Amino acid sequence: MADETSWLIDFPAMDRVDLRMLNKGIDAGFKSFSREYGQLIENLFDPLLFFLVWLEKLLLGAPWFIVIIAMSALAWAGSRSIKVVVGVILSFLVIGYFGMWDNTMRTLSIITVCTLMSIAIGLPLGILMARSDRAQAIVTPILDVMQTMPSFVYLIPVVMLLGIGKVPGLIAVVIYAVAPIIRLTNLGIRLVDKEVLEAAQAFGASPSQKLFGVQIPLAMPNIMAGINQTIMMALAMVVIASMIGVKGLGQPVLKAITNQYFSMGLFNGLAIVALAIIFDRVSQAYGHRLQEHRRNEHS
Repeated sequence: MADETSWLIDFPAMDRVDLRMLNKGIDAGFKSFSREYGQLIENLFDPLLFFLVWLEKLLLGAPWFIVIIAMSALAWAGSRSIKVVVGVILSFLVIGYFGMWDNTMRTLSIITVCTLMSIAIGLPLGILMARSDRAQAIVTPILDVMQTMPSFVYLIPVVMLLGIGKVPGLIAVVIYAVAPIIRLTNLGIRLVDKEVLEAAQAFGASPSQKLFGVQIPLAMPNIMAGINQTIMMALAMVVIASMIGVKGLGQPVLKAITNQYFSMGLFNGLAIVALAIIFDRVSQAYGHRLQEHRRNEHS
């Protein structure tokens, strides 16, 4: 009797032979694809690798005080806040004092490149989604999968295609971090007041003039929020990307986890937190300034 009713309790599973054949088929297909096109795909990312290596060498080769001055100037340009600038200076001084300067510069370079790449991909996709309901219906489920898929899973196809190194790590970070800027660009443009668009159209503005002269400027606070979230997610991915050879603050954290070095993990983790807070405060302050500027224009 128990055997007869077991199907009510245990879910009917696929036959093990069929399951193995399916897994082997998927693996064989992807391996064949990587052998056929892996080198071509790797060559496509050579300019990106060149830029990443150049930026990393620039940050590592520059005198520490020049880097701090440059970061402070960027913080001031974005936030116009003395508190934020002082926080940036103190954070980098502490990072240097505890011997984490080189790894921080490596992390800063890859986060910069990942953010620029995410903006280059996310802005056009967000604009496309805002202008086409069909595009939004197609892209939204893909973004849902990208945001809910465990981050470790991104490493598998990337490593199979490109091996271990900077570019595979960068691609994995971008896949993980690009979704917020796409979503918030789409949302920001869709939230632009229709009366404003009608007024622009009444003055004879073309679709491109409406987009670049009205929609994107009005959507900029949302776009900046998307960039902010993209940077935060990229920093969160740094430790995982270190598993495939991305140098930076993630590698000491990974080493600390493996060897149970609490102090090493704590200090390098706090350095990642410091970078996250700096980027967060600067980008948020810049977004608020844009919002205030828009309100003053309309008042």
